[in-house]
Amino acid sequence: MTIQISRLTRRTVLRGLGVSLALPFLESIMPRSVAASAVTVPRRMAFLFVPNGVHLPDWTPKRLGYGYDLPHILSPLSRLRDDVTVLSGLTHDKGRSNGDGPGDHARSASVFLTGAQPRKTDGSDIRSGVSVDQVAAQATRGATRFASLELGCEPGRGAGGCDSGYSCAYSSNVSWSAESTPVGKETNPKFVFQRLFGDGTPLDQDKDALRRHALKKSVLDFVADDAKRLQNQLGRNDQQKLDEFLNGVREVERRIERTDDEPKVSVDFDYPIPRGTPNDYAEHIRLLCDMIVLAFQTDRTRISTFMLANAGSNRSYRHIDVPEGHHNLSHHGGDAAKHAKIREINRFHVNQFAYLIEKLKSIPEADGNLLDHSMICYGSAISDGNRHNNENLPVLLAGGGGGTIDAGRHVQVAPETPMCNLFMAMLDRFGTPVDFFGDSTGALSGLQI
Repeated sequence: MTIQISRLTRRTVLRGLGVSLALPFLESIMPRSVAASAVTVPRRMAFLFVPNGVHLPDWTPKRLGYGYDLPHILSPLSRLRDDVTVLSGLTHDKGRSNGDGPGDHARSASVFLTGAQPRKTDGSDIRSGVSVDQVAAQATRGATRFASLELGCEPGRGAGGCDSGYSCAYSSNVSWSAESTPVGKETNPKFVFQRLFGDGTPLDQDKDALRRHALKKSVLDFVADDAKRLQNQLGRNDQQKLDEFLNGVREVERRIERTDDEPKVSVDFDYPIPRGTPNDYAEHIRLLCDMIVLAFQTDRTRISTFMLANAGSNRSYRHIDVPEGHHNLSHHGGDAAKHAKIREINRFHVNQFAYLIEKLKSIPEADGNLLDHSMICYGSAISDGNRHNNENLPVLLAGGGGGTIDAGRHVQVAPETPMCNLFMAMLDRFGTPVDFFGDSTGALSGLQI
């Protein structure tokens, strides 16, 4: 296939045997009469869920507005403070029992992006609500190859009880396409990579991946001719951008390949770690963050969710000298030693969030960067793991939302302000406004001055 510059669009792909590699944003794609500042760039949304709440005294900045202080947990954001808004005071009322008794962890995951009270059942008659990511995905279906991308580090179960009479489907999912339909997440970076850059059916992609592995070939080897022809048609800046993009794809591919050769061990879970999944938890998170970045950069999707762990996860954190289980520690009972360990777990998670934000910010796009045109929401639907309370939730919002968010502030909202008000505001900025969402009382104001 010969690529001609006059036919380049955001949907142009480099193709080879079993490979479909979409292009990042390139100025050469735009008509010469259009300035970079006038280019319409798509907006993206991602939602990152962490379980078991946080240690709020080491999370909440003391100062409001710009130049807010960074407590210990938020210290990894020191280079990104101007890109991150800390939101204090948001509440998920439907995460409370409201007469349903225990099961706070399962409710926290199911309510996180839906704002809906889940039906208490450990049978097949599950019911929650359509999640904010899927509201946007359904409204923009067809605009990208994938309507949305659902990721996680721990596999889910669709049946059986996981938390005080609640189905495991609630604990394992934050994305819901219908009231009774959770959207399953992919935990294996290797399979996500194949999905983003493979061609044909999932079975075809598996076969092609095995063939590339046997031949010791990269996906880039199969699009090399197209890439070379394209480079010859681009301006100097775009040549550099394309080269950096291809090098980035190859580096991610190499890291995935290295995980294939690792002896698979699992000291914390009773399931085997599949090939393509790192033993190292931080590397697992970061590879999946890289998948989000590549998907946004190539416009394969504009919407993603990522569960860093399932609700109520009791994963240990030996790599940061916290061998105890997270869930067990979250029931700290006011113990100072447990507080210290919880805050290190919380800080570790924020550090991974910072990795994602830095990667998005490092990628130029139009007159800004990928983060400028994104909204990345990070948080939990439980505030303190010991109290299991659902008010004053720990929430971060990174990115500029295409110039619609005045980032870099600590914003305190009124007590009991629904988290769903934030989601309404994000849907407005994404271009998919709704009259209401979950238990919202109106779109959250104050994101832009």
